[in-house]
Amino acid sequence: MQPDRGWVLVNKETIVLTDPAEQTFRTDLFGYGIDVIATPTQYTWDFGDDARRLTTDSPGHAYPDFDVFHVYAQPATAATISLTTTWSGRYRVDGDDEWRDVVGTAETTSVTAPFEVVERRSHLVAQDCNENPDQPGCG
Repeated sequence: MQPDRGWVLVNKETIVLTDPAEQTFRTDLFGYGIDVIATPTQYTWDFGDDARRLTTDSPGHAYPDFDVFHVYAQPATAATISLTTTWSGRYRVDGDDEWRDVVGTAETTSVTAPFEVVERRSHLVAQDCNENPDQPGCG
């Protein structure tokens, strides 16, 4: 997620993205070697608030080209975002050059570390808060 600093602002876009890379696996089944390629096809984001889940075929992109985001309406503590990725697959058995589609799909879910959704207000102050942090309005 962006920004990834332990907190995000209420009423501002929280950008989400994931790595859309295919995953390659090798396994053995009944003495035959099998190569498997899993390809992400759909992403479902749950932002942990009352908003509806967001399902997209885009893995999201980083700022400034972002296309998947959420705007939190209320402050929160220990918020998390979960991503469920839907995967399609294909496989090839040793000795056969043909790739075959896996019937059905698989899902994996990952969750961000907890973060806060905070509200910030600006204040006019007499001096720079970095130089004089104890003045009114710098807390």
